[in-house]
Order: sequence, then C-alpha cells, then structure tokens
Amino acid sequence: MATMIAEEPDHKKKAFDKTLASARSTMLFSEVVSLAVDSFRASKARFLLTMLGMVIGSASIILVVTVGLTGKQYALDTISSLGPNKIEMQYSGGSIIGADNTSTPDYMTREDLQAVLDAVPGIEASSPMLEDHERISVGGGITQDTMLLGVSPQYKDVRGLVVLSGRFFDAQDASAHAKVAVLNKPLAIKLFGSEQAAVDQNISIRGIPLTIIGVFRESIDTFDQSEINAQTILIPYEVARYFTGTDNLKEIFFKMKDASMVEPGAKEITKQIHDRHRPDSIYHAQTLTDVLSTMGKIADMLTWVLVLAAAITLIVSGVGIMNSMLANVQARIREIGIRKALGATSREIRMQFLTEAVFLSLSGGIIGTLIGLGIPLSIGLLTPYKIPVGWLAAPISLGTSVIVGVIFGTVPANRAARLDPVETLKYE
Repeated sequence: MATMIAEEPDHKKKAFDKTLASARSTMLFSEVVSLAVDSFRASKARFLLTMLGMVIGSASIILVVTVGLTGKQYALDTISSLGPNKIEMQYSGGSIIGADNTSTPDYMTREDLQAVLDAVPGIEASSPMLEDHERISVGGGITQDTMLLGVSPQYKDVRGLVVLSGRFFDAQDASAHAKVAVLNKPLAIKLFGSEQAAVDQNISIRGIPLTIIGVFRESIDTFDQSEINAQTILIPYEVARYFTGTDNLKEIFFKMKDASMVEPGAKEITKQIHDRHRPDSIYHAQTLTDVLSTMGKIADMLTWVLVLAAAITLIVSGVGIMNSMLANVQARIREIGIRKALGATSREIRMQFLTEAVFLSLSGGIIGTLIGLGIPLSIGLLTPYKIPVGWLAAPISLGTSVIVGVIFGTVPANRAARLDPVETLKYE
C-alpha cells in the first residue's frame, strides 16, 4: 500500500511534466513561425530574389500542364472532326466458292445495309460506297485520271464534309438518278482554276455527261489516307452503278447519334453483317475510338514529361534557397548563440531555420500557382478562346514547393543546430 501511495505522486508528476512539455512545444512552434516572419521582414530584398525561382518554377508547372491540356484538346478535336460517331464497315476477306470451284469475294450488299438499319438502333445516317477509277474528259482534249465514289446524300453528314461552293446532291437527285457530281477542292482547282469556276461545268465519263454542282473538302486534311484523295469525284450511288455494274460493297459508312453508341453499335453492326454471310468472311468495323484513346494517352505522357522538365526549375530554386539559408545562418551566428545561451535546444534552432526555408519556398509556390492559374483564366475571360486549366497541377505545385523547402532547408537548419553556443558568442 505504501508503495502505491509513493508511486502516485510520481505518476502525477510525469503526467504534469508531459503536459508542460507539450504546451512548451506548442508555444515554441508559434515563436518559430513568428521569428520566420520577422526574419523575412528584415531581409525582404534577399528573400524576394530567392523566392523568385520558386515563383517561376511553380508557375511553369501550371502553365506546362495547361499547354499540354490545350494541345491534347486541340488534337482530339481535330481528329474528332473526321467523325467521332462514324463507323466504317470494311470487307477484309473471305469468299464464296461456286459449283465450278470459282472463288467470288463475299462483299457486302445494300440488303446488308438495310438489315442493319432495321436491327441496330441509334443510327443517324448511313451511306453505301461504290469505288471506281475512271479517266474523265473536260473538253478541249483535256483528260484526268480520277477516283469515282458513288455514295448517298447522307455521306456528307457521315464524313463531315464541307461544301465550299455550290451544293451537295440530295435525296431528290439520288432518286431521279441525276447525272451530277461534286468535286474535291484540289481537283476542281486543277481542272477549272477555282472552286467557283468549277460549278455548273460539265465533265464526261465513258461518254456520259455529268454536271458539277458543288466543290467540297474534308473537315481536316487526311493527306490521302482516307477513302478520299485529291482526285475524288462524288456522284450519287445510283449513278455509280452505271459504271461499276454491281451492288457489291467494300465499304459502308454509318453515323451514330451519340459517341457513346459507337462501340456497342460497331459490335452489333458487325454481327448483323457477319450473320448474313459465310462464317469465314471477315468484316471489320473501323472507328476513331481507339485513335482518340491512343492520342489521349500520348498527350498525357508528353504533358508529364514537360512537368518533370518544369520541376527541374524548382530543384534549381531549391539550391538557391539552400544557399540563401546558409548565408542567413552565417549572418545570424551571434543570434543563434544568444538563443542557445537562453535555453533554446538544437531541435528548436533546427525547426526555426527549417520553418523559414519552408515559409520561403511555400510563399513562392503560392504566388507562382496563382500566376499560373491566372494567365489561362484571364485569357478565357478576355478572349473567345477557352483554355483548359490544369487544376490538379495546383496541389502538385504547392506540394512540390513544400518538399523542396524541407529538402533544401535541412542542410542549413542542421548547420545552425550544430553550432557551439560558446563559439557563437565569441563570433564577430
């Protein structure tokens, strides 16, 4: 019992000492922050110049991410202008073996197109396509090799074509089998000198006259990598059958009402067409989904590479902070000695200088982040251009600033903490 009574005061004393130490630690941290602010006020010019590197580095990270997002958005929008909702069905292989062992390609047909339209929901527009290569005559002994594409009036919407002059043929032209044509811009300029001059001109294919009613271009230049090239002439599908003599289709185009319908729509369209043909025939649905996804990943990777490059600026700024703090320690040796003589511990001295380094780094990070966010926001408010802002880069920039302050402030803080109080009081 006596032992328990003796231990109780000791237990209370330890608890009191622990509480006192906690309170003292809290008070000292407040003092440390106050001292850091006072140190900043006493040497404003030096600290501002040191902070400048952090401002530039933090702003660079925000702006690099913004530039990366802007470039990504531009690239995706450019590719999407080809038709983000477009599905291009292509015949890739397979054949029908006849009774005499002759092999006939198992092409798609207009019946396949109609079956798809009846079975697959969400299709906004569609077009079959017949392809033929012909030499046309424009009179005066002038001829030109061209690629003839027989398509429906909806092909313009499916492919997002831009009519530069005249008009595109419509459903009435198609049903009337009108002998009309729409020329690609390079061909129109080559044959007639300009887009406007080509309209209402006549060309002849196999002795059949066609009237040019319009000139078009693709929404973006595909550099002859699509089904359209510089020598393309578009005519109604019904007229193209005169020249090809067949309804066999290598390609059929579809446009879905919404981009979210593209992938499921492509699978269902492929199934519908495949079920109507031989099991070994191959039909491939080509969409821009994979291309857009790949482009997005590439753009993200390039953005992160640029962010890492911008982070080097912060590292250089951290070296500047370390040098500034080392000079600061050297200039305040007597102050450090006086504080140690009054009872300040090495831990408190270390925390004081480390807090000053973090304060310096974080202040520059905050200013740089505000500048980095303010520039694209100002452009968006003052101009018609909408620039995407990399909000995620803001916490990354601020977090990096704190880390840089801790890392590069540790060496000066440790040097200050290790100073001998007797020697520091003798320092002149």
